Amino acid sequence: MESTAKGFESGSRTGQGARDKVHQMGAAASDEVQNLIADVEDLIDRVSDAADPEVKRLRTKVADAINTTRRSIASGADHVQRHARQVADASDRYVRNQPWEAIGIAALAGVAVGFLISGRR
Repeated sequence: MESTAKGFESGSRTGQGARDKVHQMGAAASDEVQNLIADVEDLIDRVSDAADPEVKRLRTKVADAINTTRRSIASGADHVQRHARQVADASDRYVRNQPWEAIGIAALAGVAVGFLISGRR
């Protein structure tokens, strides 16, 4: 019985590790987009002194697009994180409720990967 408890604990840590990895990847992508937005805002600030009405119109249009992009990113990131959390939780529940089936699926996947790798040599 004790080994079963350890197995559940290990599975829980694995699920948490996957959730952490998804979160890190999302954070890295978000950082890159935020850097891009900051660069565009810096560019907008540099042309803010231009008296040309067309430049002012484009500046306003780009600023609006940046605000819309920020809202979309925040909404999309929340949605992806919720979905990833649900998938990880469902996978964890499946493995806990049907450990032998999960072992069988993992074994078949290992055989398939081994077959594909050996076929390429």
